[in-house]
Amino acid sequence: MSKIKVVIRYVLGAMLLVFGLNGFFQFMPMPPLTPEAGEFMEALVKTGYMMPFISIVKIVCGILLLSNKYVSLALVLVFPVLLNAFLFHLILDIGGVAGALLATAMNIYLFFMNKENYSSLLKG
Repeated sequence: MSKIKVVIRYVLGAMLLVFGLNGFFQFMPMPPLTPEAGEFMEALVKTGYMMPFISIVKIVCGILLLSNKYVSLALVLVFPVLLNAFLFHLILDIGGVAGALLATAMNIYLFFMNKENYSSLLKG
């Protein structure tokens, strides 16, 4: 089971690093979006800080996952980004939902595989 955990951590870390770097260097073309999704993305870009901030979070968390340092922290930090990506695609642009679902599922799986690290957060 631990080999699966390591593979998933590496795959998620690599995905986050690549997509985070793409936020700055645009080496992968953006697929066409629905009008609603385009308006939402345009609003995020117009803030001037959201897209760079999201890309930095992805890069940092990807590096942490790949280096096996502060994995539990990285999973907590990147979860809102992945959940929002999943919901964005589910509601506004269904075409990309599979990748977002995969990344979110990997994050949740790693949460459960590291659940002992979250015990103090979950005390009532």
